[in-house]
Amino acid sequence: MKLLDYRPQLMLIAVIASLLALQGCSDSGADKEKEPAFQINTNPFPSTYKPIANNSVLIINATVLDGIGGIFKDSSVLMQDGKIVAVGNDLSLLDEGVTVDAKGKWVTPGIIDVHSHLGVYPAPGGTAHSDGNEATNPVTAEVWAEHSIWPQDAGFQRALAGGVTVMQILPGSANLVGGRGVTVKNLPGSTVQDMKFPDAPYGMKMACGENPKRVYGKKGGPSTRMGNVAGYRQAWADAQHYQRTWDKYYADHEAGKNDAKVPKRDLKLETLALALKGEILVHMHCYRADDMATMLDVMKEFNYKIAAFHHAVESYKIADQLAESGVCSAMWADWWGFKLEAYDGIQENIPMVHAAKACAIVHSDSDLGIQRLNQEAAKAWANGRRAGIDIRQADAWQWLSANPAKSLGIFEQTGSLEKGKNADVVIWSADPFSTYAQAEHVYLDGALIYNRNDPATWPVSDFELGQPGEGDSK
Repeated sequence: MKLLDYRPQLMLIAVIASLLALQGCSDSGADKEKEPAFQINTNPFPSTYKPIANNSVLIINATVLDGIGGIFKDSSVLMQDGKIVAVGNDLSLLDEGVTVDAKGKWVTPGIIDVHSHLGVYPAPGGTAHSDGNEATNPVTAEVWAEHSIWPQDAGFQRALAGGVTVMQILPGSANLVGGRGVTVKNLPGSTVQDMKFPDAPYGMKMACGENPKRVYGKKGGPSTRMGNVAGYRQAWADAQHYQRTWDKYYADHEAGKNDAKVPKRDLKLETLALALKGEILVHMHCYRADDMATMLDVMKEFNYKIAAFHHAVESYKIADQLAESGVCSAMWADWWGFKLEAYDGIQENIPMVHAAKACAIVHSDSDLGIQRLNQEAAKAWANGRRAGIDIRQADAWQWLSANPAKSLGIFEQTGSLEKGKNADVVIWSADPFSTYAQAEHVYLDGALIYNRNDPATWPVSDFELGQPGEGDSK
């Protein structure tokens, strides 16, 4: 009897079974949903700002500066639903609203201060409330100014009386990198989040020159300007490396690699990396022209953008470079000489920067100066005219609204009286470049939040209740 050899058939069956098993594994893998990549929440402290409900407002018979170089005599401004509807003549309310006769008065966009320390260095001053400088390391990019802001600072209300509707609150200038700044609307709130300008980009404060080397010269450095620059460059280089680790993680995850490991978060490098990507705007305390020129080189080396140099008393020396680089200068009208690096400050600085077609801004860096920024701009404008730099008044107002808004990344929302923009508006008792002009009505998103003629409506800080001079209404 002949025995049949079944080995070939058995081998074939085994091969088919193996293939089916592999197919089964493949199908189960396809059915298993890939776990999404880890995403960092870049807005863990969102704005809770809510505009005050308001009626439509029609301001008539005013001289209007639109903030972008336009001046209109005997003109009107129409606000509705918190927005600018139109500037011009023959305007009428679209619904039941309020008509304000501003005959003999002037109307401008609200003032925007790009450099304020209100809330982080509040009044009354004192060590307990002095929270603007995290002077523990030359680079403290991980700290956020908003976590130091005390909303009860009466300075906010004083600034409001000066026509300031928006401001950037910054850390101090002790560090090479001092941390994040925050843009706020000047509406009293219980928390800083109630004041945060919705969706405004964060700023990042940096400082060059004398301050960092003075603060850290005996604390391990930097102690020189060359040490300052080395510190910036190393910080940016570390941020580049950090960003590469995250880029690799996302690339590996997208490729389906099983060993794609989420990098450890570093809050300091995270802020710096976002600045490199342009998502956080760099604002830099810098006085001397040579320091600013060096920082323009560092900016090019690491491919980031400086939104504005602050204080910038020597911008007039390199105004052409600033214009070419598209970097703004936030300046005082006439502060100079209070330390050596401010010694070459001149009263024509702001108009000279403007005349060079660079972006000029008037800022305060002062709880007192912020109350009179219209006068600061007027001084700079007048000093320019005396030096033969004849700038139109309507163009000079850009130093207080449009240019600051551009440097803060919010010009699409505010900074000029253009259709569709936030109705942040000030009615002045007279020409706002006059020493005697006062902000009579201040509107924020179309709501009247300050009326000089009605002291009972003036906002008062909780801290001031029962104190002498409460709200300055007596």
